[in-house]
This record gives sequence, structure tokens and C-alpha cells, in this order.
Amino acid sequence: MGSKAPCAPGLPERLGPGPGRRPRTPGAEEKHLLSSVAAAQALARVIRPCYGPHGRQKLLVTARGDTVVTGYAAAILRALELEHPAARLLREAALAQAEHSGDGAAFVVLLAGALLELAERLLRAGLPRSQLREAYAAASAETLALLPALAIRSLGPLEDPFWALHSVMDTHAPAQTHYLTKLVAHACWATRELDGSFQPERVGVCTLPGGRLEDSCLLPGLAVSGKACGQVTTVLRGARVALFACDFGPASPNAPATARLSSPDDLTKFRKGSEQLREKQVAQLARARVNVAVVWGEVDEKTLTQADKCGIMVIQATSRREMTYLSEVLGTPLMPYLLPPLEPGKCQRVYVQQLGAGLAVVFEWESPGNPALTLVLRAATTEGLRGAEQAAYHGIDAYAQLCQDPRLLPGAGATEMALAKILSDKGTKLEGPNGPAFLAFAQALRSLPETLAENAGLAVSELMAEVHGAHQAGNVLTGVGAEGIINVAQEEVWDTLMAKAQGLRAVADVALQLVTIDEIVVAKKSPTIQQDSNPDPKKAKEHPSPVKKKVLGTNK
Repeated sequence: MGSKAPCAPGLPERLGPGPGRRPRTPGAEEKHLLSSVAAAQALARVIRPCYGPHGRQKLLVTARGDTVVTGYAAAILRALELEHPAARLLREAALAQAEHSGDGAAFVVLLAGALLELAERLLRAGLPRSQLREAYAAASAETLALLPALAIRSLGPLEDPFWALHSVMDTHAPAQTHYLTKLVAHACWATRELDGSFQPERVGVCTLPGGRLEDSCLLPGLAVSGKACGQVTTVLRGARVALFACDFGPASPNAPATARLSSPDDLTKFRKGSEQLREKQVAQLARARVNVAVVWGEVDEKTLTQADKCGIMVIQATSRREMTYLSEVLGTPLMPYLLPPLEPGKCQRVYVQQLGAGLAVVFEWESPGNPALTLVLRAATTEGLRGAEQAAYHGIDAYAQLCQDPRLLPGAGATEMALAKILSDKGTKLEGPNGPAFLAFAQALRSLPETLAENAGLAVSELMAEVHGAHQAGNVLTGVGAEGIINVAQEEVWDTLMAKAQGLRAVADVALQLVTIDEIVVAKKSPTIQQDSNPDPKKAKEHPSPVKKKVLGTNK
């Protein structure tokens, strides 16, 4: 499949000049839309090879110089340095989809790019921009209305979620997906609430280098990477936890402050003051009955000695993200100063456990309703760990969606082909601008299974003709597999209805926004104002900074 989505047959012919409408050439009015289309297509060309379970990987060099091997569309989009406003808008929509639904960033980029290219062809055929927007809005509303009718299976309240999560996770970790999916399904099932709801933060993910993916396991409680700093390494009963995003002790010696001492007595008083401050800080924790302090910062040795005397276990964490995660699960705030929280977090026990080549601190409690579990992932390389971690989080997010809406859609491009068939049938019967808009939506949806076939190394034209024929015959379960067409029900390939609907909404929003853009205006400060470090307010008022309008067209 090329970088351009094929045009639906007959789109320009359906839009003749008609009464009161004269044909338009790609001139001043279209060039700004053409610029948006070019930017969207450039972004789609980067993401297209990564789409689907057989997508390729990117060797990504970040702005900091780190080298990352990934096929995750959201990670690639975050690392790209984009200048075109339309590309930035499309990236924001894709990343919002990944943030709220766990995945679908590539879906948003590819489908929006195809819709914008077809919108450009409709404009060339003579359709006014306002009518195009209304027609696209009607087509997107019809697509969303048709989607629930295609959900032919749902996850039962007492059903093992393994079959529903396997195809979702297979996109990110094709190697040993079966074993990893079993672990994620068990962790999600064991941590759900009695009323059937599920809180994703109850399942932790800890990555440790070394070993194989088959060495991954589930631990009761919440495990985070870190170490116990003092002599107290275990709290076996009634742990009360405080979390600190600061140093454990007085202010850092690197702080911009200078102690002015003029005599030995001043030095003695200064030392006694520091010791008293340490004793006061630790005593405040002890009075609040805090016996576990988790610190994201440096640990002062003398303050640590005071903590050992009071029986306080001090843990030095390595990740701010893990600290935030602990704060959510334990229900205690992340304190910016070394002061006890009003309500410390509570758990049954805290201990250090050796896992592979690293150490992990485990927070465990005995809850009859919903025990917390940590999925400890092992892999020989950092890239293998990153892929397994992304697949695990994707599976956890998918289960959270299924607990809200258990309906599932056929995967492997079957849903897109089914929607395309219905929209094509309706589009050929509709008069006015809605007919071509429905046909454009159908053609854009067909581009997604075409991409799946291309990334799997299949003969795209022959395969798509076969899939199209199957859907015309009423077989809505026909999709694209690794070796040809498949029955998605037999192969257990499913997509969550909630994520697909959210993705279609995101695509519709960004496409409608870019279709209505008249021109791209870039405001710049006056060079004289930029060079003047101390501008005179009166002169600035008399000579306001001009706004330079720069139009980004296709030929710019």
C-alpha cells in the first residue's frame, strides 16, 4: 500500500458543478488544506509500518541521545519533533487516545490521514468546505451509531479474561504472549472488586533485567524497585507508611545557602542545631507512629541513624512514577517535606526480596476482598523488558475497559471492513454531499486492513479482493491474518468496543478541525523587540509589536 489511500470509485463524478456551483482548481482556498494533508501523510508514513501484530520496529534516537527499539506508536509520536501545526494536532489526538484507552494511537493517525486525503479530493471536485464538514460529521455519526451492532461477543462477569486479552496483548509482545497473558489475566481477575469493578492501580508492574520472560511471576502485594538503607529491613506487622519527595534529613548541602560562622562557639551551636533538627524530624515521624518511610531523594546518614533508633524502616526509591503509584494505592499523599502525613498509608507488612539480579521492596497486606498483586517481568534485554511492560499495561487497560463495557468487536480489520460495506451501500443511495462523504469514510476504513496485509507481507490486492467478497457475502468475521484471511471468532482476535469507539471519535474530531482550517497563521515578535533586552514601555506602546502572518502552503 502506498502512502496515499485509494480514492473511492466515482467520488469526483458524484460532485459535478451543478446549478450555482463552478468547478474549482487547487488554488488559494485548497492549498492550506493540502498542507494539512501533506503533514498528516508524512506522520502516517512513519507510523504505518508499525501498525498491527506484524508491524515493524523503529530504531528511535531520543532528544537526549538514548537509543530505543520500539514499535509502539505512542512512544514514537512522543519522540518526534514536529513543526507543522496540523501534525502536532494529529499527534495530540493520537496520544490522548493512547492515554485514555491504552492504545490506538496508530489507528487514529492512519485513519485521520486517509480521511484528510479523501477530503482534499472532494474539495477538488467542487464540494464547498462547509458542506464537506457537515457531510463528514454525518458520516462519522453514522459510523459510531453502527459500531455497537457489530459487537457480537462480550466478556461474562465470571469468565476468565484470557481469551479477550490475548489478541490485545499480542500486538506488543508477539514472543511468549500466551504465558504473559495468563499472568495478566490472573492478576486482573484476582484484584477486581466484589461488585465486578476493577482499579488498574491495584496491579503493579515491576521490571527486572536478566532471565527469560518465562521467569516472570506474580507476587502478593506491591513490589517496587528500591532498597532498604538502614538496619531495619522488615516490618512484619502493622506497617504505617509515609512517602517523601525530598531528602531524608536536613536540606541538601548543595542548597544555595551559606552559614556565616565567626567563632568556634558558632560552629558548635550550628552542629547542635543540625542534630536537634534531625532528632526533631525523626521524632515527629515516631509520634505519628510512622514505621516505614519511602524516600525519593538522598538519605542522610545521621538522620538514618536516628531512624534506626526509633525502629523506622527507610526505603530509597528509584522512580518518581513508582512513588506516585504507591501514593494512589496506599491512599497517602506524597509529602514535599520531611513531615508526617495526616493519614499514613497502612499495609500488613513491608520487606525486601531478592528478585533476579536486583532488589525489590514488597508492600503486602491481607485483604479478604481484593489483594494487590505485582507482575514481576524478566527479560534478557532492556528492549525485551520494555515490550513486555507495554503489553502488560495494555492488557490491564483493556481489562479495565471490559469491566466498564464487556462488549467486544471482531478484530484483524473485520470491523473496519464491515463498517465500510454498510457505509458504501448507504453512500451509493444518498443524494447530495452525504453520499460521497459516506463513500470516503468507507474507503478510509478499508485502508486499515490493507495496512495489516501489507505489514504481514501478503499480496494486498488479491487478499483485499477476497476479504471484500467475503463481507459482501455477509461474513462479517473475515479478517486479515499472518498467512491470509482468517475467521476472527475461530482465531480469537477481538477489539474492545470502548477503545474502538473512542478512537473513531478522536479521528472524527481531528478530521473535522483540519477540514475547516482556512489558513495557518504564525505570530512572531518584532526583531527589534527581541534584540532589546530592556524595552521602553512607552515606546512599546507607541510602536506595538507587529504580527507577521506566515501561510504554510504546499509549495512553501
